[in-house]
Amino acid sequence: MSDSAHEDPFTRMNLPAADLWPELRFDLPELNYPERLNCVAELLDRALAAGQGGRIAIHYAHGGADRSWTYAHLLEQVDRIAHVLRGPMGLKTGNRVLLRGANNPMMATAVLAVLKAGLVAVPTMPLLRARELGAIMAKAKVDAVLCAASLRTELEAAEGLPAQVVWFNAEAADDASLEAMMTLQPAGFAACDTAADDVCLISFTSGTTGVPKGTMHFHRDVLAICDCFPRSVLRSEPGDIFIGTPPLAFTFGLGGLLLFPLRVGAATVLLEKLTPETLLQAIQQYRATVCFTAPTFYRQMAPLAARYDIASLKKSVSAGEALPLATREAWQQATGLRMIDGIGATEMLHIFISAADGDIRPGATGKPVPGYQACILDRDGNPVGPGMVGRLAVKGPTGCRYLADDRQRDYVHHGWNLTGDAYEMDADGYFFYRSRTDDMIISAGYNIAGPEVEDALLRHPAVAECGVVGTPDEERGQVVEAHVVLKPGYDASPQLAAELQEFVKGQIAPYKYPRAIRFLAALPRTETGKLQRFKLRASPSK
Repeated sequence: MSDSAHEDPFTRMNLPAADLWPELRFDLPELNYPERLNCVAELLDRALAAGQGGRIAIHYAHGGADRSWTYAHLLEQVDRIAHVLRGPMGLKTGNRVLLRGANNPMMATAVLAVLKAGLVAVPTMPLLRARELGAIMAKAKVDAVLCAASLRTELEAAEGLPAQVVWFNAEAADDASLEAMMTLQPAGFAACDTAADDVCLISFTSGTTGVPKGTMHFHRDVLAICDCFPRSVLRSEPGDIFIGTPPLAFTFGLGGLLLFPLRVGAATVLLEKLTPETLLQAIQQYRATVCFTAPTFYRQMAPLAARYDIASLKKSVSAGEALPLATREAWQQATGLRMIDGIGATEMLHIFISAADGDIRPGATGKPVPGYQACILDRDGNPVGPGMVGRLAVKGPTGCRYLADDRQRDYVHHGWNLTGDAYEMDADGYFFYRSRTDDMIISAGYNIAGPEVEDALLRHPAVAECGVVGTPDEERGQVVEAHVVLKPGYDASPQLAAELQEFVKGQIAPYKYPRAIRFLAALPRTETGKLQRFKLRASPSK
C-alpha cells in the first residue's frame, strides 16, 4: 500500500489481513490511477479547471420553489465545510465523520467535504434508530457527526455520541450550525494529498440479514465505480439529468445520484421523501433523463406513467433487489423504455453485472460490466459451466474489505467476492438471478427459487407485492410460503388464496406453487427498498 495521508491510522489498522483480500484487477486503461489521488479533487476541482463552473450540478426544491447550484457554487460550499472540519472542529486526517441527512444539497456537500478534507465518511440512513446508530458509531469509532436537525432525536438518544456534533438544515440556524460556521471560512480548500488506497468511505450494509457490516472503500474505488458501469453500460453524458430515490447514504444512491453525474459534468435532482407519483412528477418537471430506483417503485409507477410527460427520460436503472420479469415488462409497456437491470453490493460499492439497450436479454441481469469478471462456483468453490445454479463470484477494481469483521472469510474465496446470490449463467455469458444463496427453498428434494414464485404471483391482477420464503415442514423439509399484499379492491380470503395457488401452477412448474399464503398489509423492507425475507421467516404467527 502507498504511504497514507492519514494522521489517524484507524482504518488501515482495521483492514482485513492481506491474504483475506479479494484479487483486485485494473484491466481497463481508465482504471490505472496515480498513487496520490483525492477523489473529490478529480470530481469537482477538475471540473472547474475545465471551465465547467457555470454548469448546473444540483437541482432541488426549497420552500416550494425550484432551486439549483452550479458546479462553482457546489465547490465553494464543499471547501467551506472542509475548512470547518479541519479548522474549528479540529479533526485530523483519517478521523471518521458520521453523516445523517436526506437527499438534499447539504448532505451531498457534507459527504464530498469529508472526503476532500482527508477524513472518512460514514453515511447513515435517515430512518436508523438510536440503537442502530450507536452500534455503527462504536464499530467505526466515530470522531464527529454532521447531522440534519430534523434527525436530531434518534441521534441524541444513541450511545457513544462523540463530543463533536454539528447540525445543518435547521429551520432557524444558530451560531453553532454548520451553515453559520461555513460563512466564517474561506472558499478555497486544497484537497488533502491522500493516497489512492487511503480509506475515504465506510458504508454499512443495509441489513437484509439483520446484522450490518462496515465496508471500507478507497479514493480510487470511488472513481472506479464512475469509470465502469456509467461509462460502459449507462453511457452517461454531460447533458444528462439524474434523478431517483435511493438515499445518498446507500451506495446505490451515492453513485447514481451524486458521483456518476459529477464524473461527467452532468446534473442531479436531489429530493426528499419521494413517492411513485411525486417521482414521476419530478421527472416531468426537471426533464430528467436518467432514473435510479428499486423494482418496487417501477412496478408502482408503471400504471401511473401515462398521466405524466416523461418523454425526457432516456434510461431507467433498477438495482437494490432482484427485478421481476413482470415488473420489467410492465414498465416497458407503460413507457417504451427497456429497463437497465443491475446487481451491485455494498461490499463492491456499485453495479458489476448489467446490460443496456440491445444487450438486454429478458430475465437476465446482464453480463459483467467491463472492468469486472464473474463466474458461478459450486459448493466446493469450483467453477461450473452454463446451465448450473451456484454461487455468484466477482472480481474487479473494487472488492470486499470489512471493517474488523470475521465475516471477511465468508465473503472472499480464493480472490473472488462471493455476493451471497445464487445465479445461473447461460452459454452466451448472461447471468440469471435465482435467489439469495440462503433463500433457496428445498422442498421434497426440489430446489425452488423464491423470486421465480414471486414473479408468477405478481402477474395476478390482485397482487400488489409479495415475498416468498421457505418454512419448515416435517414431511417435505420445507414448503413454499407466500406473503402477499393485495391491491385496493381485493379482500383476503381462503378463496382468493386458492385462486392464487392455481394461478401459480399455471405459470410455472406446479411443484413450485406456494402451499401456504399469508396476506399482509405491507412487506418488511429496508430503507433502501430491499425485502427482508428473514423477517418473513421469523414471523410470530409461525
